[in-house]
Amino acid sequence: MADSGGSGSTASTILQAKETFEIIQEISRLLNTGLDTETLAICVRLCESGVNPEALASVIRELRRESAAVKAGEPNH
Repeated sequence: MADSGGSGSTASTILQAKETFEIIQEISRLLNTGLDTETLAICVRLCESGVNPEALASVIRELRRESAAVKAGEPNH
């Protein structure tokens, strides 16, 4: 793959991607999603790949409910 814009263009694109993700992280914190950086990055990649964001949010909520139910049913160690 040829780089027609030079390395400055690639560096600029990487910088923009990092800045965009930092904004997404801040929005996630403000909305109190509870998603860590790695999980948030996975969600972003899934959405970029065409996954429906509302369906993804629904799955995350269901997984959290299931996890809480399992934890509540576990005896204390």
